Amino acid sequence: MSDPVSIAFVCASLREGSINQTLETALMIKAAALDAEPVKIDLSEYDMPLYHGDLRTPDTVQALIDRLKTFDAIVIVTPEYNGSLPPLLKNVIDWTSTVETGHLTGPIYGIASCTPGPMSGIMCLRQLHYILNRVGAEVVPAQVGCGNASKAFDGEGRIAVEPTNGLADKMLGQLIERARQARDS
Repeated sequence: MSDPVSIAFVCASLREGSINQTLETALMIKAAALDAEPVKIDLSEYDMPLYHGDLRTPDTVQALIDRLKTFDAIVIVTPEYNGSLPPLLKNVIDWTSTVETGHLTGPIYGIASCTPGPMSGIMCLRQLHYILNRVGAEVVPAQVGCGNASKAFDGEGRIAVEPTNGLADKMLGQLIERARQARDS
C-alpha cells in the first residue's frame, strides 16, 4: 500500500459561515474516508495586496507557494461572483504565478463551487479550469458543482444531494488516482 495522497483544500471564500467552506469541509470528510490526507489551507493567513506589477512581492506569496508544493493534490473550492471568480482567488493566482509555477505544475488539481441558486457555479468553474490550465496546472475532468446550497448538506456537514454527492466522489477518485500516478512515476 502506498502512502496516502496529501490533498490541500483551498477555499476562495473567507466569509464566516460560507457555503463554500461547508462544501470544502464535506469534501475533506470524503477525502479522509478515501484514505487521503486532507489539509485545509486558510488564505486569510497569506495576506497580499491587490496585484500590481510595480509592488514588491510580499513574503506571504512565497510562503503560500512553498506550502502548496508539498502536496500531491490541491482542491480549490470557490464561490461564483457575478458569473466569475472572486477577486481573492484571482489575486492569489496572479501573485503566485508571477513568482514561479511549481505549485501549479506539480500537484494535480480538482475544482468545486457552491451557490445558493441552482446554477452551481458552472461559469466560475469554467473560467477557473481555463486559467489553471493556462498557467500549467493539470485539472482532473470531474468538477463539483453544488447548487441550492441550503438543501445540499445534512446536519453533520456531509453532502446530502445528487448529483453533487456523485460528482464529489468522481472528482476525488480521479484526483487521488492521478496524484498517485504522478507521484509514483
